[in-house]
Amino acid sequence: DLKSYISSGVINLDKPSNPSSHEVVAWIKRILRCERTGHSGTLDPKVTGCLIVCIDRATRLVKSQQGAGKEYVCVIRLHNKLPGGEAQFARALETLTGALFQRPPLISAVKRQLRIRTIHESKLYEFDNERQLGVFWVSCEAGTYIRTLCVHLGLLLGVGAHMQELRRVRSGAMDEQKNLVTLHDVLDAQYLYDNQRDESYLRQVISPLESLLTTYKRVVVKDSAVNAVCYGAKLMIPGLLRYESGIEVHEEIVLITTKGEAIAIAIAQMSTVELSTCDHGVVAKVKRCIMERDLYPRRWGMGPVATEKKKMKESGKLDK
Repeated sequence: DLKSYISSGVINLDKPSNPSSHEVVAWIKRILRCERTGHSGTLDPKVTGCLIVCIDRATRLVKSQQGAGKEYVCVIRLHNKLPGGEAQFARALETLTGALFQRPPLISAVKRQLRIRTIHESKLYEFDNERQLGVFWVSCEAGTYIRTLCVHLGLLLGVGAHMQELRRVRSGAMDEQKNLVTLHDVLDAQYLYDNQRDESYLRQVISPLESLLTTYKRVVVKDSAVNAVCYGAKLMIPGLLRYESGIEVHEEIVLITTKGEAIAIAIAQMSTVELSTCDHGVVAKVKRCIMERDLYPRRWGMGPVATEKKKMKESGKLDK
């Protein structure tokens, strides 16, 4: 039904400029009248773009989204004209990739310690030496300050610079192409549902939380083992149904039901090669449980081994 669809949903929101991320998320909470909301990493008030808003049960994924890689498009303003023009700027941008030292800006929400953040890739889109403006795209680690990067670019070029405008174009698995909606869309969808009982728009605006987990390798769990995993048990070989190729030990994987609902994010304890040869042992340890308990029936303590143990206890062969 719609209620459970919303409460395990995420919204890929196009954050408007001016309100803080916190306010935007609070508004969504008020519009949808839901219990809890969370987001995929703060955007400064003036910054626009992808903000993944998780609703109710999906808030359990917030931590993993905040740590995911991000992509931005940034407008930088230089304080003087460059003698070398566009080529000089492109070279400087090229230099500032890889691991960089960064100290958070003076006005920031975190402790201002020196830290290392990686910039994977950057491209120069446009550069206007007359107006002293440049536009570039950057793909970076979570927690990279683009504001700081702009200042560093200015230092490197010897003319000084600051960030003029910023937009996040990708956050984790979600980018601008994947169902990006505005606050108005959410408001209208809820209005149509309230007044005309038309839930199709709400279902368009809100995506299922599984859409955030598409990058993880999947392991399908038998129905009988689902609830045990929800209660925090490790997934053992008997509860395993199907698995993807190329799983490595200690890799983060997602456990799903036969219907394709996410149960939990887990850490693999065996690789695909071992899984195909073993007949007992721990497959994965639960890192973060997503599914509510008792959605599936409790089926532990009813298998062949457990029944055998019970019999032995009753007949006194096995100590309690």
